[in-house]
Amino acid sequence: MPTVARNIVDTLHASGVQRVYGIPGDSLNGFTDALRVAGTLDWVQTRHEEAAAFAASAEAQTTGELAVCAGSCGPGNLHLINGLYDAQRSRTPVLAIAAHIPSEEIGSGYFQETHPQEVFRECSVYVEQVSTAEQMPRLLRVAMREAIQKRGVAVLVIPGDVALQEIEAEPEAIRPALSTTVPAETELESAAEILNERSKVTILAGAGAADAHDQLLAAAERLQAPIVHAMRGKEHIEYDNPYDVGMTGLLGFSSGYHAMDDAETLLVLGSDLPYQQFYPDAKVVQVDIRGEQIGRRTPVDVGLVGGVAETLDALLPRLSEHRSSKHLDAMTKHYRRARKDLDSLASPSKRTIHPQYLARLIDEQADDDAVFLPDVGSPVVWASRYLTMNGRRRLIGSFAHGSMANAVSQSIGVQSVDTNRQVIAMAGDGGLAMLMGELMSLTQHRLPVKTVVFNNSSLNFVEVEMKAAGFVNYGTELANPNFADVAEATGIRGIRVESSAELPGAVEEFLAHDGPALLDVVTERQELSMPPTITAEQAKGFTLYAIRTVMSGRGDELIDLARNNARQLF
Repeated sequence: MPTVARNIVDTLHASGVQRVYGIPGDSLNGFTDALRVAGTLDWVQTRHEEAAAFAASAEAQTTGELAVCAGSCGPGNLHLINGLYDAQRSRTPVLAIAAHIPSEEIGSGYFQETHPQEVFRECSVYVEQVSTAEQMPRLLRVAMREAIQKRGVAVLVIPGDVALQEIEAEPEAIRPALSTTVPAETELESAAEILNERSKVTILAGAGAADAHDQLLAAAERLQAPIVHAMRGKEHIEYDNPYDVGMTGLLGFSSGYHAMDDAETLLVLGSDLPYQQFYPDAKVVQVDIRGEQIGRRTPVDVGLVGGVAETLDALLPRLSEHRSSKHLDAMTKHYRRARKDLDSLASPSKRTIHPQYLARLIDEQADDDAVFLPDVGSPVVWASRYLTMNGRRRLIGSFAHGSMANAVSQSIGVQSVDTNRQVIAMAGDGGLAMLMGELMSLTQHRLPVKTVVFNNSSLNFVEVEMKAAGFVNYGTELANPNFADVAEATGIRGIRVESSAELPGAVEEFLAHDGPALLDVVTERQELSMPPTITAEQAKGFTLYAIRTVMSGRGDELIDLARNNARQLF
């Protein structure tokens, strides 16, 4: 008779799951042994459970299907939490198997005891403990459906002894139940009335518009509206889009900011841009499949609950034609100027390597269907500004949760899905060092991930934040090893570059390598990632930073900062 653990494995396999990420442990032995005996799912062992959860999150974002990770009791499944938070906040379907201490010991303060149901509650759409063998099949079905239908994390807590019990139950295939959601006619009419009454309409589109590219362009044409995208919308919005005017928010640039700021009416399509200061004082129509998101970031005049594609299909016939293109023309002109200015910064230097130049070369030489995974921090800034999306490339990161160390960890999940696809982890030196053991996971599983390290010997984005707030940089310097040598020691091809002249050839060699490779590029530490607009508070902060830096005897840093950023400031 099969065990509870074997029923879990068979149910996952019947439901289309292909692998499980995690680290084995005694309370998880029943599950990992069931994986071994069944032979139907791959066990992708990572060096840290956090990486396992990140990998599962990235796999789910790549395929759109449920992905699975697992951790043993206590510290084992606690390590999953950060990656699960990322999956939850990215609205990604992930099932986490959280093994628990022996049933009879729960509540006694036993070795490694935690309370998983309480611990995982905030980072999941569902968390429940299996107390008996008979409970498990039903709770597993519920957990999987919750994760799939709500696009979030479900956690199933299973004591190790329960997983080993025998059970009479047939595995069941759990698949998505597909549907379309369209707003009520009265709401569509109200939205159309607002959109038709004013000439300056701007569209803000996010990841929720992923499957609505044709409808999005049709709406922009009808409204003569520039399209601004948020970070998670970049891969879905900017390609083949004559109405695109770039990003806004802290990672964006001036044209996206001005297209929002000048709008009389804002149409928000599947976006949850969190920065309130970037929303205009305008009439707002918001479309989101999740009604609870309506009005969360800025007051909304009309909220439309529905999928972006089907809502636009219903809304378009109600929108008037023959409106002025003045607003659109002005914003697209601004975008071309902003784009030219940004591209001029991505040039070689005789002194140091500008990170913009590195990002540009990666973009130019990467495959047409490459998957890019930037670490949170400055690599996200350069990815947002210098990677070109084309409808086939993907851009995956910790864009909502904002965690360091996501790039290499998530690359494990993406590359596991397809070992023939080019996967490029754009790692910060701080992020890489935080979970550097995952380089060994790449070697162990023969995953040909290409890891480029933006090595500026600092927590660079934190330093920019400190400067903007008026603080002298402190506690942000990193004493790094030669990451290329570290890579070689783990069986990965390592290349190190310290001058711009060597960089083009090194990037070509790095991307062409047959197997995992790491490119360690020493980039300019003092490079500023300028936001799209400077507030009075930020200007004051930079002034205070300058004064305090001089007063602390570090005035040479200001000279270096000015020299390396003069081309941005003047």
